[in-house]
Amino acid sequence: MTGEKEHAYRVALVAFPGIRAFDVSVITEVWGTDRTDRGAPSFDLRRAAPDTTPVPMRGGLTLLPDRTLDWLPRADLVVIPGLDDHLTSAPIPVLDALRRAHTRGTTIAALCGGAFTLAQAGLLDGRRAITHWNLIDLLRAHHPQVTVVPDALFIEDDNIWTAAGTAAGIDLCLHLVRQTHGAEAAATIARSMVTAPFRTGTQVQFIERPTPRADRDSDALAAVREHALRHLHEPLTVADLAARAGMSARSFARHFTAETGTTPLRWLLDQRIAAAQKLLERTDLPMPEVARRAGFGSEVTMRQHFATRLATSPRAYRAAFSTTPLPTAPVSTGTGSEVAGSSPIAR
Repeated sequence: MTGEKEHAYRVALVAFPGIRAFDVSVITEVWGTDRTDRGAPSFDLRRAAPDTTPVPMRGGLTLLPDRTLDWLPRADLVVIPGLDDHLTSAPIPVLDALRRAHTRGTTIAALCGGAFTLAQAGLLDGRRAITHWNLIDLLRAHHPQVTVVPDALFIEDDNIWTAAGTAAGIDLCLHLVRQTHGAEAAATIARSMVTAPFRTGTQVQFIERPTPRADRDSDALAAVREHALRHLHEPLTVADLAARAGMSARSFARHFTAETGTTPLRWLLDQRIAAAQKLLERTDLPMPEVARRAGFGSEVTMRQHFATRLATSPRAYRAAFSTTPLPTAPVSTGTGSEVAGSSPIAR
């Protein structure tokens, strides 16, 4: 078909009246911008709708589809934006096309209130899903067959992905790039978007609550996280980090979880896994050295965590995602900043 890129990863943005302009922009920014000159993968993003007439969006914006829903069988990934009115009924052809895509085994992802569209199609019945924290009760009330998980940024069940509110759509899109093309590809796109390659925790941290009594604690925790990212290669413990924050270990863990939505140990493990992924992609360092620089201590420990968190081994990950090896010498063993998996202040 004319205008399509050969050997590119094909993404279908499903469009119909009522979709959110923000989510359309996120999808377009992640998969619709050519960053191959920076080593990013080649993507072919298409805007698919029941027909090619302009799709109205809020604020006087319109989206011009360039494909009909007949293009969906060509897609490797189908993405549904969120909705301005979360109870908007999607056109029957859209619901039918989504059902057929799932039957074919195509990966499907919905951002924010896009979960309601998947629920209308019956694709979330008996499956786990997430949406914006302020819409959880609405999703449960209108689609009681859906198992709504309240405390995730994004979640997958049977190759169907859903994301929490607004910015969590960015998290999910980058995660889908990371899952398919590797951590470095996701990091390249994230750097271009000036956002973190991934955020840890859950959307619990964003639910409206009274302002914390002491902003000093938040500042201290941000400094501790930055310190940890620069010293991943060291055997950091929660007690070490708590002492640096000037708190007891128990108080530190409580404040850390309240601010980030995850425990200090889980956050630290996320950062070490991301550091190891980057080293495996960028260098030809032997496995024991990758494990040491990422802070795992031993290859065995690193392999166990990769199996648990990524369902793969470090060697298999390198085989799948390794880029042209870079010289190993410049990879720092001092600050750790070159291999950190997130921005210095990871939220």
